[in-house]
Amino acid sequence: MLKKISIYTIFLLTLLAGTSCKKWLNLEPQDGITSAEFWKTKEQVQAAVFGVYASLLGSPSGKPLTETFFLWGELRADMLSATTLATNEEVDIMNANILATNSITNWRNLYQTINYCNTVIAFAPGVLQADKTFTQEALNQYIAEVRTIRALLYFYLVRSFGDVPLKLSATSSDQELEQLPKSPQQEVLNQILDDLSHAATDAVISYGNTLSDKGRITKYSVYALQADVYLWMEKYPECINACDKVMNAGKFGLVDETTSNVYFSNLYANGNSNESIFEIQFNPQKLNSFYPMFISNRRFLSNPLVMEELYTVDYINADNKDFRGDGAAIRTTDGVIWKYMGWNNTNIRSANESYANWIVYRFADILLIKAEALNQLDRGSEALDLVRIIRNRARALVQTEENPDPADKRAIADYILEERAREFAYEGKRWYDLLRNAKRNNYERLDILLNLVALTVSPDRQQSAIAKYKDKNSHYFPIYFYELTTDKQLEQNPFYK
Repeated sequence: MLKKISIYTIFLLTLLAGTSCKKWLNLEPQDGITSAEFWKTKEQVQAAVFGVYASLLGSPSGKPLTETFFLWGELRADMLSATTLATNEEVDIMNANILATNSITNWRNLYQTINYCNTVIAFAPGVLQADKTFTQEALNQYIAEVRTIRALLYFYLVRSFGDVPLKLSATSSDQELEQLPKSPQQEVLNQILDDLSHAATDAVISYGNTLSDKGRITKYSVYALQADVYLWMEKYPECINACDKVMNAGKFGLVDETTSNVYFSNLYANGNSNESIFEIQFNPQKLNSFYPMFISNRRFLSNPLVMEELYTVDYINADNKDFRGDGAAIRTTDGVIWKYMGWNNTNIRSANESYANWIVYRFADILLIKAEALNQLDRGSEALDLVRIIRNRARALVQTEENPDPADKRAIADYILEERAREFAYEGKRWYDLLRNAKRNNYERLDILLNLVALTVSPDRQQSAIAKYKDKNSHYFPIYFYELTTDKQLEQNPFYK
């Protein structure tokens, strides 16, 4: 159970003890989870799995992976404005001026957690012989959890870098350190689906309590990730099938409250709502990194166009507003990104209360993923029905309503993309949504990325950015320079050579 973050944070410190950060992909031996003395009991296997979850939160001195997920998913998109406190590296990415020396492109922490997953997969089966009270069923369930987390991290990597090294074995000694070339994106995606196929068989339906059901991997988080991967791969029937497994479970629904205040409190401030499928859990012992990002050392504000054009305002009736806009995604009085900062529509968190969870998947995502897949299969009316459910829950304003012809696939795709922006503002999904729609059918909609430039890039750099975006290789990050110097098997991504 994930009841006390301090317990598995302490375990994470054990995992990290004595490590060096100067190995390729940071796959150095993790003595806390690979020593012969460790893998003896089922309790140690459980502790190792909890250590994997803890690594998502970062070390006490390091940033959580959720900050990486936010920056990778939002910086290149169209919903942020940088302040004068934003770093040069952050501004460079927003201006499509990305160099291999930009540390935001450093994938080290993701591969470190992947190695923790690989280590559990490699060593946990041996505990069956050492501890006769450890069952095959329990082992399979633990392996399903770490396979899914490994799949999730590789999904972030392939969407951000394209081809990436595929490491599936544990690095448990100096003799096992490897230099690996990149694997093709398709091969990595196939491995992700293989991991998820195994996990879907063995993952639990429930752990018996809400905190664990939302904070650990269940069958439903596996299905949600499967749906997302299938959508990226343009495998629409498989995507719909995965969505239906979540929708037909009878365990999830939209948070639908009578006031925007209660809606926000239940979905974001308190977290782990009925809508939640999987959330990365923070609490007072382990804070997220969003308070300094949005408040005390404010590097980002909402792009003014988000409120003006995406949610819009009813100037006649101030009480008529999209629940997701003012007081949810944004505080309109000063442009603060509110989603992680508020206790409700008006009351802000203090620095030591910055422990809003990071929502990886929720039920609204499943509905809109399915809508997107249905539309691509020429089932536009069904897709629009799902969009309508999302909009009705949010009390979306009539000014943002569109009525595309159910046969107009392009118009419906644009409508769904815009609705996803309203629904998942600042949840780290926007760039991936834009890129997925742009690259569909061999970049049939490259215009989506080209039109982005006028909204996000400083005027003096717009022509350069447009020229870059016309090359599809520029849509992926460069490999961080340090990885190239330490792994001679790696080649820089094509656009950055």
